[in-house]
Amino acid sequence: MVFFRVVCAVLFSSMAGYAFAKLKFRGKKLLFGIVLIQMSLPSQIFIIPQYQMVAKMGMANTVFGLVFPGLVSAFGVFFLRQTYMSIPEEVGEAAYLDGCNQWQTFYKIMFPLTGTSVAALTIFTAVFAYGDLMWPLVVNSDLKMMTLSSGLSTLKGQFTTNFPVLMAGSLLAMLPMVVLYLIFQRQFVEGIAGTGGK
Repeated sequence: MVFFRVVCAVLFSSMAGYAFAKLKFRGKKLLFGIVLIQMSLPSQIFIIPQYQMVAKMGMANTVFGLVFPGLVSAFGVFFLRQTYMSIPEEVGEAAYLDGCNQWQTFYKIMFPLTGTSVAALTIFTAVFAYGDLMWPLVVNSDLKMMTLSSGLSTLKGQFTTNFPVLMAGSLLAMLPMVVLYLIFQRQFVEGIAGTGGK
């Protein structure tokens, strides 16, 4: 689940961030304003509409149902837009003069320049997806489709709880994210620092 959410969030956020930063089209400011509004709203208010959409598609208790809310990330769009804004316009103009169309300019020139920001977004998305508790409990009733965080919540009983088992499970659940951060620590710090200015 984490892998699919990360891939979708990075792919769609990169394309949308590039469009908002470098392309000129009607309604760009309005659409970006909607992205900013969506960022400022708590994610819990979207649970009922998202569940209704997943249920109407017949995708409850599936991997797609788990991934659905993370297909597009408003934070990722904003984050990568700031990165693309810091790339000089001359880079895109040089690619155009060399014969690249917009799509080639994006994936051959611009996207490779955002490596550190993409790594930072990957870590953010992975951590949020890995620790997501509410959505997997809402969309899945099948025990086989539970994520690790929702599975840990089932270890807490109504009357008694085996705390040593719960703490051991929590420690094991924490280790992959710590390892991910340690591997990509340099890219994470550079990605955060690089989005602040031009």
